[in-house]
Amino acid sequence: MRSAAIALPVLLALHASWAQAQTATPPASGRGGPPPPTVVRPRDQRVPPPYSLTMDRPVAMPDNLWMSELTILEMRDLVRVYGYKTAIIMNGTMEANGPYLTTGKHNHVLKVTGDAIARTLGKTLLAPIVMLDGGDPNTSTQPGRLVLSDATLASVLKDMATSLKAQGFTEIFYIGDSGSNQTMLRTVAAELAKAWAGQNVLVAHIPEYYNYGDVLKYENDVLGVGELNKDLDGYHDDYYISSLIMNDNPRHVRFAERVKVSLDHINSVPLVLERALDVGKKLAQFRADATVAAIQKRRAERR
Repeated sequence: MRSAAIALPVLLALHASWAQAQTATPPASGRGGPPPPTVVRPRDQRVPPPYSLTMDRPVAMPDNLWMSELTILEMRDLVRVYGYKTAIIMNGTMEANGPYLTTGKHNHVLKVTGDAIARTLGKTLLAPIVMLDGGDPNTSTQPGRLVLSDATLASVLKDMATSLKAQGFTEIFYIGDSGSNQTMLRTVAAELAKAWAGQNVLVAHIPEYYNYGDVLKYENDVLGVGELNKDLDGYHDDYYISSLIMNDNPRHVRFAERVKVSLDHINSVPLVLERALDVGKKLAQFRADATVAAIQKRRAERR
């Protein structure tokens, strides 16, 4: 009896200690480390602090031209201090592209060519890619094909340009990587050009970017690839498309998986990693040069 009387208080004490441990606030580090440092903020500062045109940028400017990957201070300084007042709005698609390419084929291409265009043109920033094409959502039954109604897509494209204009951009160019979005981009650009007449903003569609016929010829005649029939395999897939995409990431053409089953080729042309990356990089620059030449022509016509 005496041992039982002693055991009961011990058990109660252990239970109380366990319960306290379960409800206690864990250490800041989660591993018994020191508490976090005390941060003293000005009384009138909210978190996050209000944006200010005079706020200092505390870190160096990155080597990046994609608006969605820049901070507000980096965007501010690129436009207001360094004169980056040209913006490019790009439209891709989600569509069927055979058994190897992702549905976002054209968006991957735009990621590569867009960067090349902006760097070649100079003082140019890239808006987020509009990844969806126009169409009827009710009849878009093909797996992975997402579309916006034409009215919705037109509004998105116009609102993006209007936002850029409000932020100080004086040149806005539209490019599309699919034949299906050329008419939409041309129409939207023409409507905005008319609405903004006299406001010192150049807005235009650049159809010269969509130059796949020239790309095929350059690929064969200059780079010696030898893709004589781009539809040989019967897929919506080409060596020049795959090589461009691989410069975004080879996984988007399922390169590693294809190697394992000896399907690392398209239209009778082998997909050799280093060779394909080199060709894709040169094709991106070829398309960038054609696009920049067309933009320079629009600028000259405006003077």
